[in-house]
Amino acid sequence: MPFTSPGMSNEWGVYLQTILSVKKQTIIFRDLGTMDYQQAWDYQEVLLQENVRAKSAMRNLQLSAGADLQKGDHFAPDDQPQTKHFFLFVEHLPVYTLGKSGHIENILIGEDERIARGIQFFKINRGGDITFHGPGQIVGYPILDLEKFYTDIGRYLRSLEEVIILVLAEYGIKGGRSTGETGVWLDAGIKGMERKICAIGVRCSRWITMHGFAFNVNTDLNYFKHIIPCGIQNKKVTSLQNELGKKISMDEVKEKIKKNFGDVFQAF
Repeated sequence: MPFTSPGMSNEWGVYLQTILSVKKQTIIFRDLGTMDYQQAWDYQEVLLQENVRAKSAMRNLQLSAGADLQKGDHFAPDDQPQTKHFFLFVEHLPVYTLGKSGHIENILIGEDERIARGIQFFKINRGGDITFHGPGQIVGYPILDLEKFYTDIGRYLRSLEEVIILVLAEYGIKGGRSTGETGVWLDAGIKGMERKICAIGVRCSRWITMHGFAFNVNTDLNYFKHIIPCGIQNKKVTSLQNELGKKISMDEVKEKIKKNFGDVFQAF
């Protein structure tokens, strides 16, 4: 029987069974509380660059020892660099962020009105289009060395989605995926009922990840009225509070995310 946990799909259980033999990784968890977007972005960059330097140092050591390394070679399982995995939680002040492939016209209000509403704006280096971060939303930033897991960005994105799908299942909500649209959706296959509850956008450098997911828990959904979320027309955005009809403990949701993150990535 494949490995499964409550709410986990059989297909995902089969996948997890194939990675159980991989050395279990330790992930350092840090809750940053409420933090300005730029400050959190800078902190992610620091952690990413520390890991990139660790990889460069190991590669230089191997080269000096006469190893025949080709560009793109991965490190051998017994010769791994001293990179560290981090998983950051943060709650941002109101901000719109536009990914490197995004379109500025997906912001539907002018700069003056945006500033008057107290909403910051950043063009950033993750994938994806425009999204919102703000109070009542859990933003998760995994800084992982994927060479110690698997070198497949598509699989990584599906893994992040699976974490949130499992969390939703614990609240009796069936989350899922929408073909060709990264993130976690409710009723993705029902025309006119599709609504996104978690946006995902990442960057990867030397197989070190940054950025991550934005899970709407008690988020004020009015902020999404001033953008075309993720550049996707005619689809709604929702939150856990909106679906359950009551405010949800942020700490409770964070604990569920941590648990399911550990299950999906076979870590902690």
